[in-house]
Amino acid sequence: MHNGEGNDEDVGVKNRRMWLSGIGLLVAVMLAFLGLLYRWSSPAGKTPASSAAANARTDSPGRGIANVEVRPRLPRWAAPRGVSAAEIVNSKLIQFGQSRRRLAEILARRHGVVVTDEVKRFFDAVETGRWEEIESAFKQINGGDDSASHSDNRPSGVAELWPAIIDAYGVAEQVHLWPPDKLLEYGNGILEALKPGMIYVGGTDSGRWIPELLNETGDGERHIIITQNGLAASDYLEYVRLQYGDQLQIPTDDATKGMFTEYVADAQRRYLHDQEHPEEAKQVRPGEEIQLVDGKASVSGSTAVMSINEKILGSLLKLNPDRSFALQESFPLKGTYAEAVPLGPLMELRVADPDRPFDARRAAESVDYWRDVAQRFEADPASPESTETGKSYSHDTAAAANLLVAREFYREAEEGYRLAIKLWPGNPEATGGLADLMERKGQSAGARRLLEEFVLAHADQRESLERVSETFRKDRSGAKPGP
Repeated sequence: MHNGEGNDEDVGVKNRRMWLSGIGLLVAVMLAFLGLLYRWSSPAGKTPASSAAANARTDSPGRGIANVEVRPRLPRWAAPRGVSAAEIVNSKLIQFGQSRRRLAEILARRHGVVVTDEVKRFFDAVETGRWEEIESAFKQINGGDDSASHSDNRPSGVAELWPAIIDAYGVAEQVHLWPPDKLLEYGNGILEALKPGMIYVGGTDSGRWIPELLNETGDGERHIIITQNGLAASDYLEYVRLQYGDQLQIPTDDATKGMFTEYVADAQRRYLHDQEHPEEAKQVRPGEEIQLVDGKASVSGSTAVMSINEKILGSLLKLNPDRSFALQESFPLKGTYAEAVPLGPLMELRVADPDRPFDARRAAESVDYWRDVAQRFEADPASPESTETGKSYSHDTAAAANLLVAREFYREAEEGYRLAIKLWPGNPEATGGLADLMERKGQSAGARRLLEEFVLAHADQRESLERVSETFRKDRSGAKPGP
């Protein structure tokens, strides 16, 4: 998924702005593996939180609202009279930058490091709202790299403050990339879908950082906001504890290391199976890069990273059984689908209530939501397909369609994929999903034609489409055929 980069890139896999790029997991250095997730603050995605003292959350357990029907719709946002959307967004960015500066200072005291002049200049730049200065200052403290990926050349003391730094940078980048009115509409659409006391798990850059900016600087309820993409990083979990430790039970570092060890052992078993039984179906997953080094597994790739993050997310849900969670995906977390239901632009996790079944009515409401988004997007002359707006909504629509497929609402899923393609024709995730659904229905010729036409029109997305299609093909084995 694009979200966070001006050029067309992979959907949910290859986008350097979505946490997954540049990440490697090496079992040989397991004690350091958490630090290899370079951008716990970015993927599946972008959504910060709040400063220590100013972060008194009012979230209450979600159990008491289990039977409340919520049918969120994209808000028709308008700036107050006499105040422009740009003025509102810039004011919020300044406020957010100040909160992240305070968090950086707290982290510095905890780790016994100094907030250097270079870091201070970065936060000064964020508070000016001038992107060129922000980007230049960020590059200086990121070892000369302006891609926000992990850099081994960062100045001393920066790594300890990185969670607060990347949080501020991620928000500033979204403010730079999005038209102010569209940013406010997108973020408010997510926040208004959340139920009282609900914990929000953001994924993509826009899906994480835009709601976090508005959540922290708005007048409404302050929700706990975290990201799925950084859960395996020890510095990110420390950051979450700093902000929400009195409100949320969080897995310990030892527990997350245990999940890492468990994943690597399983990956090694599957790798050896494929080596020893080449005639059988491959067990190594697409996007999962596994090697044996001195008899030990070395694992990297987006699938590996997100598999561990998904394990930790599952642990987080178990540790907080009375809390309700909403998810905006960066990378499909298919283990969550069995008990997930649509919630406006999001999905609500862990819903196993017989009084609230995921039935045809809910499936139709999900499609209605995205149909409304697509119609309004298409009718807006300020919505060219290349903008962050179209790509972000397209990604979220395709994620909703993925859930519909998993729950066997094939007709609704097909419309969802087609709506996602309308929002961004260059979306390989939506195109691959639609082609796979056509294959399930026996429409092989039409599926091949769809993929061929996509590659002709979007040659730069060919590799992404092939990876997405391979994943769908692997998932299709054993799946029921579509209607």
